[in-house]
Amino acid sequence: MPALAPHAPTRKNGDVTAGEPPSLAGLLQQVGQGDEAAFTQLYDATAARVHGLVCRVVVDRAMSEEVTQEVFLEVWRTSPRFSPDRGSALSWLFTIAHRRAVDRVRSVNAARHRDATYVSTQSEPAYDSTSEQVTGSLQAVSVRAAIAQLSPVQREAVELAYFEGISHAEVAQRLGIPLGTAKSRIRDGLLALRAAFGGEA
Repeated sequence: MPALAPHAPTRKNGDVTAGEPPSLAGLLQQVGQGDEAAFTQLYDATAARVHGLVCRVVVDRAMSEEVTQEVFLEVWRTSPRFSPDRGSALSWLFTIAHRRAVDRVRSVNAARHRDATYVSTQSEPAYDSTSEQVTGSLQAVSVRAAIAQLSPVQREAVELAYFEGISHAEVAQRLGIPLGTAKSRIRDGLLALRAAFGGEA
């Protein structure tokens, strides 16, 4: 995931979706059909605003970037559920982003509280606190675990394209493979991630 500059969502008369490009709903529907190119366009069009919203909740920059990655992985696997009749595409994205960010803050705060309680009471072994902290971050771990289950060529291509933020042509050049092969590996990797999370292909 590229390092994104914090950028607050556009507001107009209190509407967080003001200024939304009219093509976002169409892109989301294409993503729901497994269209990897549409996912790239959707990411390019919304990543800065999604990351900006996450940064307003999650102060830590590294953690906010990790949460933003999780948001777009969730978008990829749950996009078939999006319906333009229920609201705008940007509102749908912001809902996912806000929920993920709040969940992460709550998890971190709960872990800190448990650690502070342990230090003050010394009533429980240290490994209990560590175990609970890991459990609180289970969603983040599950995302990384799903990526780890990809084939080596799929994982390499997906990480370059979406976590390093380079173009498909640059992925092909970096890996020394034809552009079509790079696109196929990225698409297959994303479809495998959706399947790993129980999403529809």
